[in-house]
Amino acid sequence: MPSNPNEILTWGGVSVDPFDAVPEQIDIRDIAHSLSLLCRANGHIDHFYSVAQHCLNCEREAEARGLSLRARLYCLLHDASECYISDLIRPVKRRFPLYSEGEARLQQVIFQALGIGEPTPEEWDFVGAIDDSLLYHEFLNLRGTRVFEQAPPLRAALSYAFERPDRVEARYLSCYHTLSGR
Repeated sequence: MPSNPNEILTWGGVSVDPFDAVPEQIDIRDIAHSLSLLCRANGHIDHFYSVAQHCLNCEREAEARGLSLRARLYCLLHDASECYISDLIRPVKRRFPLYSEGEARLQQVIFQALGIGEPTPEEWDFVGAIDDSLLYHEFLNLRGTRVFEQAPPLRAALSYAFERPDRVEARYLSCYHTLSGR
C-alpha cells in the first residue's frame, strides 16, 4: 500500500502521486488496463464503453484523416492521465482549473516517460478536433443525443459496441506498440 495518502497504487503495483508523478512511475500497461475499465461519460450511456475504446477510435479516425504516426499516437494517449486521475466529464473539468493544470502536467510526464515528447500545438489541435468529433458521435450512438448542433466530420467507420475490457486492453497495447515501435 502507498505510504503517502496522496498516492494511488497502480495495477502494476507502483505508488504514484498523480500530481507529482515522475516518468519512472509511468507504465503503458497500467494505462491500458485502467482505461479499459473506465467508462466514458461517467456511465451515462446505453452500455459500458471504455475510455480505452474511445482512444482507440480516436486513433482510427486520425489514421482515416491521414495523420502521421506521431499524431495518431497522441490520439491514442490523449486521455492517458485518466489512468491516474480518473475521467472527469467536461462540465466538471471546466470548473476546476487546478485539476486541468495538474492533468496537463501529468500528460507531459506521461509523454516524457513514453519517449514521445510533447505534441506541437498543431498536433494537439488535431487531437482536440478528433476528440470533439468522437464526443458527438459517441453520444449519438450511445444515447441518441446530439451534443452539438452540427455533426463534426467522421471519416472512419467506428464501433461503439460493448467489448470485453481484457480485449480492449490488449488492442490498446498492440496499437501503442505498433505506433511507437516499442
